[in-house]
Amino acid sequence: MAHQRVLTAQNDDFPQWYQDVVAKAELADNGPVRGTMVIRPYGYAIWERIQSEIDQRIKVAGARNAYFPLFIPQSYLAREAQHVEGFSPELAVVTYAGGEELREPVVVRPTSETVIGEFMAKWIQSYRDLPLLLNQWANVVRWELRPRLFLRSSEFLWQEGHTAHASAHDAAAYARRIHLEVYRDFLVNVLGVPVLEGIKSPRERFAGAINSLTCEGMMRDGKALQMSTSHELGDNFARAFDIRFQDESGESVWCHTTSWGASTRLVGGLIMAHGDDDGLVLPPRLAPVQVVVVAVRDEAPVVEACERIASSLREVGLRVEVDRGRASLGRRITEWELKGVPVRVEVGPRDLADGVVTVARRDGGRDTVAPDQLAAQLPAVLETIQSELLERATERRDATTVETSSLDEAVEAAQSGFARLPWSLVGEDGERRLNEQAVSVRCLQRPDATTPESADETDLVCVVARAY
Repeated sequence: MAHQRVLTAQNDDFPQWYQDVVAKAELADNGPVRGTMVIRPYGYAIWERIQSEIDQRIKVAGARNAYFPLFIPQSYLAREAQHVEGFSPELAVVTYAGGEELREPVVVRPTSETVIGEFMAKWIQSYRDLPLLLNQWANVVRWELRPRLFLRSSEFLWQEGHTAHASAHDAAAYARRIHLEVYRDFLVNVLGVPVLEGIKSPRERFAGAINSLTCEGMMRDGKALQMSTSHELGDNFARAFDIRFQDESGESVWCHTTSWGASTRLVGGLIMAHGDDDGLVLPPRLAPVQVVVVAVRDEAPVVEACERIASSLREVGLRVEVDRGRASLGRRITEWELKGVPVRVEVGPRDLADGVVTVARRDGGRDTVAPDQLAAQLPAVLETIQSELLERATERRDATTVETSSLDEAVEAAQSGFARLPWSLVGEDGERRLNEQAVSVRCLQRPDATTPESADETDLVCVVARAY
């Protein structure tokens, strides 16, 4: 059905298209304080689905959820010099509360390595207490100079995992497990975003880390987005916070720690990786509403038929909503397309008389199906949509990934996607030159595109791009 365009076209102004989608699909609004956001119910429903899928994987990996305070003594951050140096410009600091000036300023958490490290030191005594695998779902504050809803906001929601291990080998193995079994699996198989995996260059690592693993996605405007990171922290935080354990021989030994996280930035990535000129395009495994059953007219027999269809679809495990038809059909279809619902079932009086309903896919295509066949057919249709969404996104990424042999070639290729070149041609000086041209090193990979153990490996490939 033809309908009026309500969004700026991607090719005309991609940033404005993004803002239009966030507003008109009712995902979020700007908060009253610069850089903050109000996540609306539909946007939060998407975040809840992201939370649920990631949380299941975290628990399978053995971590347990906990909660730590929002306020952190400033002295905690000062004890880890690299950490405070990395976050210093972004910190929000409270100096006055309860009607008086505080003896010691407190920081609104930018991340929780420091406060969790304090309690790890308290809870860990022996090798029998290891590994200690913790995760928390929380909000954090980083005072962004150029905020954009979901992508960069002064306050955002995320999960942050923090673990302590008996050895560097165990810590590295666990960080890699999270990288692959939690983040990569979710991003590829649920979010439908093909990612490039690798490690960050020393310049791009998390402050205080000895190694950072990353998953990088490519958006439809040719810019990369860091989707998740997992950090090996060595014994840096253990030394700063005295996180020791007594090993089997009775010797006091430093723990090795990790941290890892993913945030509401994933909602922004979802919008930009799959969205089109009609709005969101949601992968079925993630969509809060997988099927909307639309009453063409607000008439009792039609609405009752819609409810029966919805009930039969819920019985086979689908997430379904009924649109009872209290506005014009064209307007309602436009709104559901804006929201990216994968499948729309349209039910009208003529359809019922003919013993069929119309099934419309958000990614294109319409068909007529007997109502009693929907429960048998739609689960397979949704899986087809899921796989085709990933396939199309992979084709787009691969078509804009270019092998290059010089910095100049890489900068040119990075204007529209990923550029790969030997890391030996870049180094610290080349990385600075890239940054001066608004291009950054997204990750280091082995030639076969697998994730290396460290930046010290030989023959590494550097992946560069413009990025959010």
